[in-house]
Amino acid sequence: METKKPRDIKERTFQFALGIVRLCQQMENQSGIWRVLGKQLLRSGTSIGANVEEAQAGQSKADFTSKYAIALKEARETIYWLRLLKESGAVKKDSVEILIQEADELSRILGSIIVNAKREKLK
Repeated sequence: METKKPRDIKERTFQFALGIVRLCQQMENQSGIWRVLGKQLLRSGTSIGANVEEAQAGQSKADFTSKYAIALKEARETIYWLRLLKESGAVKKDSVEILIQEADELSRILGSIIVNAKREKLK
C-alpha cells in the first residue's frame, strides 16, 4: 500500500529532510569521499525545509519569494548529490531513486510557488 504524500509543503519538505538524514546515517560509517559527499547531501537536503519554514515568516513578499528561491536552489543541488551517489555506487540505487523523484517533485512545486508569488506581486 502506497502512502499519500503530505500536501502541506512544510510537512512534505520535513519528511524529505528526514529521508535525507536517514540516508546520510547509513553512509556515516563509510570512509573518505563518501562521508564528504554525504555531508554535502545532508546540508542541501535539510536546507530545503528550513528555507520553506523561514519563508512562512517572511517580512515581505520579496523575502518570502527569496526564501523559496533558495529552497529551490537547494532542491536542485540535492538532486545532483543524490544522482552522484547513485551513479557512483555509494548507495543502493533503489534507496535514492525515491528521494530523487521526491526532490524533483519538490523542485517543481517550489518553482510553481515562486511563479505564483511573483505573479501576485505584480497585481
